[in-house]
Amino acid sequence: MKPPVGAYVVDTRTERIGIVMGHEGPYVQLRPYGGGREWDAHPGAVRHATPAERLRAATAYANARSRGEVP
Repeated sequence: MKPPVGAYVVDTRTERIGIVMGHEGPYVQLRPYGGGREWDAHPGAVRHATPAERLRAATAYANARSRGEVP
């Protein structure tokens, strides 16, 4: 599966939620919700994030930002 750029996905190998930034070679390039360092995931190891997973990622980011942990 090669999800489109901008899609919210879960890397099933790490259980991290990321936003698809592009495709490089055989990999899907993902960036954490709210920004950060990209990582490569195998296309067979990603699935679309559920609405609940997207909300959880947004809430975690908002909480970290309110604590000053994120610029």
